[in-house]
Amino acid sequence: MFASFSTALSALSAFSTAIDVTGNNLANLNTVGFKASEVSFHSLVTESLGADLGTTQVGFGIGTPTTEALFTQGAIQTTGGSLDAAIQGDGFFLVQGPDGSIEYTRAGNFQTDASGNLKEITGEPVLGWTLANGVLNTNAPPGVLTIPTGTVQPPVTTQNISFSLNLNAAAIPGSANGTFATSVTVYDSLGNSHVVTATFTEDPTVAGQWDYSLSIPNADLANPPGTPLTGSINFNSSGVLTTPAAGTAAPQLAITGLADGAADMTVNWNLYTGTTPDITQFAQTSSVSAVTQDGSAAAQLTTVAIGTNGEVLAQFSNGQQTVVGQLAMATIRNPDSLLAAGDNNFQLSSASALPAVGLPGTGGRGSVQGGAIESSTTDIATEFTNLIVFQRGYEANSKIVNAVDEVSQTTIGLIK
Repeated sequence: MFASFSTALSALSAFSTAIDVTGNNLANLNTVGFKASEVSFHSLVTESLGADLGTTQVGFGIGTPTTEALFTQGAIQTTGGSLDAAIQGDGFFLVQGPDGSIEYTRAGNFQTDASGNLKEITGEPVLGWTLANGVLNTNAPPGVLTIPTGTVQPPVTTQNISFSLNLNAAAIPGSANGTFATSVTVYDSLGNSHVVTATFTEDPTVAGQWDYSLSIPNADLANPPGTPLTGSINFNSSGVLTTPAAGTAAPQLAITGLADGAADMTVNWNLYTGTTPDITQFAQTSSVSAVTQDGSAAAQLTTVAIGTNGEVLAQFSNGQQTVVGQLAMATIRNPDSLLAAGDNNFQLSSASALPAVGLPGTGGRGSVQGGAIESSTTDIATEFTNLIVFQRGYEANSKIVNAVDEVSQTTIGLIK
């Protein structure tokens, strides 16, 4: 009889713990990256009564329940936040705990501090690899990921230009359609721009020949006039460029003595893409379809965002985009062994497998989606159902305690 009292008390304790777990799951219904826990019950050893062992078995109740975080995939919710990141698949982000140890998290709602360090919303630094001296070494151990702030991208001097155009085969030399001009903007070592104008004039004496002249405005030169790049290009009877031939040295425009004090420039005019001519001569109006050049002006950093597979991308005012960092990820074979460390983080336990750290999307690690977060895996319907079941279990066992108390009072009354 008194065993039933302790049995009921063990059940009250177990169901109380289960209600606590359910309450915690519901409390974290909207916590980013939260993994709901499941309660597992187990019975205690039984007592055999009577002469024949096992004929009558009476249990001693229920043991302290165990809890296990269920690392199922949470819903990916698009936020538009430039530094938000969500993991699709297995793996964890790495963060630096308060004591300097590595902790693991699925919460990707990141932000930066005054020094540009990428941090969790709760303040723990996020680990990864930062671009240093133009090199992103992902083979090195990950460190605190630093986001560049206020960075100015230096200018790139133009070295190559090209024009994709057609010159009118039906043009009449000396007439308006016998001359065609187009231009491209190039950049010097200081990032200042200069307009290179290319003028094509049909030769009146040689069929299929056009004379060209490439130059920049005299106003851009300290001692004008400059020396233009001149020469001729020739086409065969099919309108295909033959001279200069593919594989020969590209014509070079030398720009010297710039008024802004920039270094002298040598610009290659590429007439071919591989072996395919960029210029044709067909009986169509002379027109340009594309121009290219490989220089750029100096640019300010405008936006930093986390992109596909955890790349940290810097967007500059000139439209260029550069990878300046990389999030590190870890995969752990038995994530259910991890211990909750608070602030959405987990720590390794003695039962945890060693984490394998690397790039997202490799080695069994999931992919990273920028501008999104992973929602909590708490299912409100499931938790409310569990709450009702655990509450009824608690009430049922409390009646056992009342019944045992009444029986005890009756037994004591027999003595009197």
